[in-house]
Amino acid sequence: MKVGLGGTFNVFHRGHRRLLEVAAAQGDRLLVGLMTNEYCLRHKDCTRPFEQREVELRQFLDTLGRPYEIVPLETWEGTAPRDPELGVLVVSEETRSMGSRINAMRRENGLPPLRLEVVPCVLAEDFRPISSSRILAGEIDMEGGLRRPLMVMVGSLNPIKTAAVREVLRQFHPLLEVRSVEVPIEGAEQPWDEQAERGALSRAKACLGEGDLGVGIEAGVLEREDGLYDVQHCAIIDAMGRVTKGHGMGFRYPPALAERVRQGASVGEACAALFDEGDQGSGMGAIGILTRGVIDRKRLTEQAVLAAMVPRIRKELYW
Repeated sequence: MKVGLGGTFNVFHRGHRRLLEVAAAQGDRLLVGLMTNEYCLRHKDCTRPFEQREVELRQFLDTLGRPYEIVPLETWEGTAPRDPELGVLVVSEETRSMGSRINAMRRENGLPPLRLEVVPCVLAEDFRPISSSRILAGEIDMEGGLRRPLMVMVGSLNPIKTAAVREVLRQFHPLLEVRSVEVPIEGAEQPWDEQAERGALSRAKACLGEGDLGVGIEAGVLEREDGLYDVQHCAIIDAMGRVTKGHGMGFRYPPALAERVRQGASVGEACAALFDEGDQGSGMGAIGILTRGVIDRKRLTEQAVLAAMVPRIRKELYW
């Protein structure tokens, strides 16, 4: 089957490689349209001549083991609306609409529509798509690596939450800047059930601003058949609006502490009243008190942050 795709390929990067690899898997012949210098002058901000772009494109196509043809594109649609041998059109998320327009043109020409294979954008380290314009602007390299620190905003002034976020993310993003942001707190002081998950998401959205990631963390209590449990929730949002969520391990409160919380006290207040170790909000936390320091509140929070980061650590599997 003949498979078509087209593009400018201004700076050949990892996203382009992915697009071509998917195309090679769809059929046995590739037709690759490459925008001409004239087209770029009229419609694109392209700084590299056709000949250079063609050389880089051809070098990679030679590694795919498929017969291919590179054709100059004078128009965005090329020959796709009138090529009877073409069966599949590979498009990116950004050019999906062009595929639909090409199929409308083919129907007008009495040809069957093409099967559209939509390839998700390959994301850079800041979870934004890799693009030639971003590479030329010096934001990222051709593999999507950031040329500046990843900017992470945490929706809390609690130093334990900020420290937990920094500890987890620096394992995957060594060049990192973490800032604490005061955000309005919605709902009850002591969240119950799904209120904690909603609160974490609300904090993440409220603190994102101009950051790459906004992180919200909220601890809540959950009533189960055998007692009252503590669960830490984390929500992370990026500049593209993608949200990932996770939570740490749940543990059951002792009956005396659980009863005070059911009567309206916060967990911190209940801990302060029952234990000499004091306030849960700035000390070891209930988990530290109950485990005799084996795990403290920071490490418990790290669990929730790491769980929310899982799709971002292996983003090629999730997006």
